Amino acid sequence: MARVALLAGPTVIAFASGGYFEHARLIAAIAAWVVVAVLAIVVDGSLVPRAAATRLALGGLALFTVWVAISRSWAPMAGPAGEDLQRDVLYLGVLVAGVLAWRPRSWANVVEPALAAGIFVVVGYGVLGRLLPGVLDPQLSVAAGGRLDQPLTYWNAMGALAGLGAVLCARVAGDGRRPPILRAAAAAGIPVLGLGLYLTYSRGGLAAVGCGLLVLAILSPTYEQLRSIVLGLVAAGVTVAIGSRLDGVASLVGSAGHREAQGALMLAIVIAISIGAAAVQARTARSGRTGPLPLGGWKRIVVPLAVLAAVALALFPYAAAVTSERGATETNPAFGATASRFGSVGSNRYAYWRVTFHTFADHPVQGAGAASFRVQWLRERPFREAVRDAHSLYFETLAELGIVGFALLCCLLAGVVLALRRGLAADPALFIGPAAALAVWAVHAGVDWDWEMPGLTLVAMVLAGMVLAQAERLACAPRPTRTQPRSDPAPTPAA
Repeated sequence: MARVALLAGPTVIAFASGGYFEHARLIAAIAAWVVVAVLAIVVDGSLVPRAAATRLALGGLALFTVWVAISRSWAPMAGPAGEDLQRDVLYLGVLVAGVLAWRPRSWANVVEPALAAGIFVVVGYGVLGRLLPGVLDPQLSVAAGGRLDQPLTYWNAMGALAGLGAVLCARVAGDGRRPPILRAAAAAGIPVLGLGLYLTYSRGGLAAVGCGLLVLAILSPTYEQLRSIVLGLVAAGVTVAIGSRLDGVASLVGSAGHREAQGALMLAIVIAISIGAAAVQARTARSGRTGPLPLGGWKRIVVPLAVLAAVALALFPYAAAVTSERGATETNPAFGATASRFGSVGSNRYAYWRVTFHTFADHPVQGAGAASFRVQWLRERPFREAVRDAHSLYFETLAELGIVGFALLCCLLAGVVLALRRGLAADPALFIGPAAALAVWAVHAGVDWDWEMPGLTLVAMVLAGMVLAQAERLACAPRPTRTQPRSDPAPTPAA
């Protein structure tokens, strides 16, 4: 039951405004530590981690949380600093629970499809609010300007969540170990997730999911995986191409009757495309070619190019932010639900980040204190805009918690990367999906305030917990002993 609660947690908190506000966040933190207590009693094996990667990640996040608590003594506002601490306590509880919960490989194997299903429920609910406006009536935010923001209440977070779900579904669909019906269901979910991503008009989400799909293709260069990626891209592309032509769905314009008619039409189209994707996936799973792609000598060229493309996508938002600093020739994209946003690199992020750099220069060791960015922004902002977060986990950590806090965050990330590296070498089938999905989160967290949105970051924490738990299993597994080769007895000299 504790494991089920851990898997369902991100989905449940997503419907409470993504856990952004205090009440839901506190309840989730209490529930997470109750799950830790239950698992500590019922799980087998030592509670003390043995793998270096697990100790590094857990120790990094634990000390990061302690450092946030200490920084409250010099933070400019105690209330917001306390909110940061509550959030970190929640993340620590979920990560510890995951390390305990997912040690059995059979349970670890459930994590990917379960999280993908939860994301599908969350994004599907938001999409259905567009397609069935007369039945579902999600609260529309003025700030969203028609972009898909429910139920998380932030469109960019919804875009990142849809991207996470799409990558997980592509992995499950391309995983030959999975039952055919599960693979077909995963393929059927991608059109809905793709439409959800489009309706957020999130450029960062689009770059992050592209990076995740490239990581997936690099780590699993097989016919099955490549077909699932191509099938997902085609199915999602056709869905988005049609949806973008229906303004009542894409931009929420027109009368209620107009939106209801276009929504009903789009719903029928989405269902048809999803069924078609599932059918194609099922057929190719039965009769399609399997095994590694015959790259041969081309592997030396294709793999480095794919890696470079993934790195370029990950770095693109930073380059775009620099070139679009206010006052440059590139202007900010039009407000609201308009596809022109995808053709623009305009953003105010560089202005936010420049404030973080100035703050870090003034307080390089300890930072200005938890949740201090909003105060520093009001002091230095070059234009009137109310901003609470620096739109980058990494830059905001440097500004608010200094080198100490940033080093502890790096310990968390490095521990997960080391666990992934070991797992991909020893049990690649289990680690490929989490590696690709965590790449989506890590890229997007660098250009937005994902850390402040538990409904999104808890998915990454559950995946990271599974990765670390399996690193524990591999560390505790008995190593095969090498036996000396038996030599033939020396011939007896003839009498």
